[in-house]
Amino acid sequence: MKELLNISINENGLYFEAEVTESREVRLLHFSPFPLAVHELEAEEVRRKFRIVEIQMTGLDQDDHHGSKYTGTMPGSRLKYVKHNDRRNSHGRKLEIVMEDEGLFVTAHYQFFSQIPVVRAWTEITNRSAGSVALEYVSSFALTGIAKGGASSWERQGRLYVAHNTWHGEMQWRSNTMPELGLTQANASSLKRLSYSTSGTWSSAGLIPMGCFENSEQGTALIWQIEHNGSWHWEISDAANHLYLQVSGPTENENHWWKKLAPGESFHSVPVGVGIVEGGFEQAVGELTRYRRAIRRPNRDNERLPVIFNDYMNCLFADPTTEKIMPLVDASARAGCEYYCIDAGWYADEGWWDTVGAWQPSEVRFPGGLKEVTDYIRSKGMVPGLWLELEVMGVRCPLASKVSDDWFFVRHGERVIDHGRYQLDYRNPEVVKYANEVIDRLVKEYGIGYIKMDYNINAGIGTEINADSFGDGLLQHNRAYLQWLDNVFERYPKLVIENCASGGMRIDYALLSRHSVQSSSDQTDYRKYAAIVAGAPAALTPEQCAVWSYPLRDGSEEEVIFNLVNCMLMRVHQSGHLAEISANRFELIREGLEFYKKIRKDLAGGLPFWPLGLPSYGDSWLSLGLRCEDKAYLAVWRLESDEDTVELPLPEFKHRTTAIRCGYPQRQDCDWYWDRECGKLTITMPSINSARLFEFVME
Repeated sequence: MKELLNISINENGLYFEAEVTESREVRLLHFSPFPLAVHELEAEEVRRKFRIVEIQMTGLDQDDHHGSKYTGTMPGSRLKYVKHNDRRNSHGRKLEIVMEDEGLFVTAHYQFFSQIPVVRAWTEITNRSAGSVALEYVSSFALTGIAKGGASSWERQGRLYVAHNTWHGEMQWRSNTMPELGLTQANASSLKRLSYSTSGTWSSAGLIPMGCFENSEQGTALIWQIEHNGSWHWEISDAANHLYLQVSGPTENENHWWKKLAPGESFHSVPVGVGIVEGGFEQAVGELTRYRRAIRRPNRDNERLPVIFNDYMNCLFADPTTEKIMPLVDASARAGCEYYCIDAGWYADEGWWDTVGAWQPSEVRFPGGLKEVTDYIRSKGMVPGLWLELEVMGVRCPLASKVSDDWFFVRHGERVIDHGRYQLDYRNPEVVKYANEVIDRLVKEYGIGYIKMDYNINAGIGTEINADSFGDGLLQHNRAYLQWLDNVFERYPKLVIENCASGGMRIDYALLSRHSVQSSSDQTDYRKYAAIVAGAPAALTPEQCAVWSYPLRDGSEEEVIFNLVNCMLMRVHQSGHLAEISANRFELIREGLEFYKKIRKDLAGGLPFWPLGLPSYGDSWLSLGLRCEDKAYLAVWRLESDEDTVELPLPEFKHRTTAIRCGYPQRQDCDWYWDRECGKLTITMPSINSARLFEFVME
């Protein structure tokens, strides 16, 4: 087929090449930090597999022997070019490619961001035909040829990075070659695929909704994230001897999503962020970090990084009272905390798990009223905060029996129950009114400036009420909840709302483009926490990542230091019984928070690096650094290592570092030697389970 036109873009170091054939097929041939070389152009029979979008409708064939793969979809493979728009907006360049098939109009959107080699992509479908159509799958981004550009096979040159995520074990990165994962070149196009999905209301239960593919021979790294707070899917497999990546929101096969489009109706797929860089995983994460900051709601919290005290972890554990809180308020203020958040339990006299929903203060816990406590917090120069779980209602909450079923998720005619709670449906205006009344009351009556918004259930695949499928109901609810959250921030722009779901079970950039702070984990062992912390900046920006520092009542000085090093490159969530620990250990906390306040302005723009590689549980040494313009900060942890010395290669810093010091703690019990010529830092730590934070001054 003759080529009709090229859609060629060179923007922010990204080369985007699409072709439109004489028969008006649209193919995405190239997405790379390098220009498309003539020798990389494939034969026509191969290029026809480079489809720019895949869409599967009910009742239509698929034209590939595909197994479970989303290739050869219909009408995806029949779409014909109509037009394209290439213009500028406030973010940067915006490309829209419009295609059509039998009255179904499909627009592939690509939003570029100035100076960042990452695009936000999504697919818009409008039904202009005379009848309804039913959708089973819609790609938000599709790219074939992710391993092209080298002389050897994709089996040799490709490595996939995936972040596994579980309760108390968040953000555990693993990388593998394709054969290690079971994908080999058995044929030009195999039936095997590498499929990654999560279904339900916990978007990061099992996996963070992102991935990275390194092409070692070409020296590039492709990185992506799915910006959705519900079900999602992505897959990698082969077609015509090339690897492809397809990224989407919910699907019918994986997530019970099926959507009927009536004439005149439109559907937008969930947005995804996709970037590619010259370099490896670390460089790709750096650019994705910059992109995450660009799409995030502007807010002072991510600029100031105030220190938060929360009285839950290794402290009150959801058993607050006036008597217990007052000494903690005094101690946290003396330590240098700027927010005090009263965690769970404030709304019930005793066992409360399956009765939550009224959100009224307990008079037993607070005999002088909750306002007495929040006023006292404010009198100590701190902003008061409260824990909420406003997307659920306990099965024994009196209100639950008084409202209709359409307040909640329903499947097969019954309310969905998980762990003693119902899931509220934010499509219902009465639910939104109820939630708004709770927020308004807490802010106006008690002066609440911080809310820890927790979410401790997974309501599963969705709801049948006013939906074409369970997954359709879930997707509608996901989007309605985001709209509600947007409205809250419009009313209260200074209100800080932490995103939490049993720790890190909902780490996604649908929510994190709105929330300024994210709970990283419920891990209660500070030693295990280090492996979570060290990998966290690949999943979210450091200044949004809240990390607990919870010294024990009767621990050691090294335990206090380790706790603080865990959080000092991110957001400090101080906890622990500060009013009861020894004076010398309290002084270490005060010193650490004081140092954090000196460096936090740098952290808000820092980019992560890993001198010892990505962390894993069981590693004997861990390290994480942040590059911050003319400074760099490096956290180093010695765990159960028999060796008291470690060498950290830092080749990019050689000949550039003018000074290096141990920033915390500021005492001379840790030896280090910086080899400026070789770019290598040698550190000797005093004991197992110890940690230190180093500061570099750069030329």
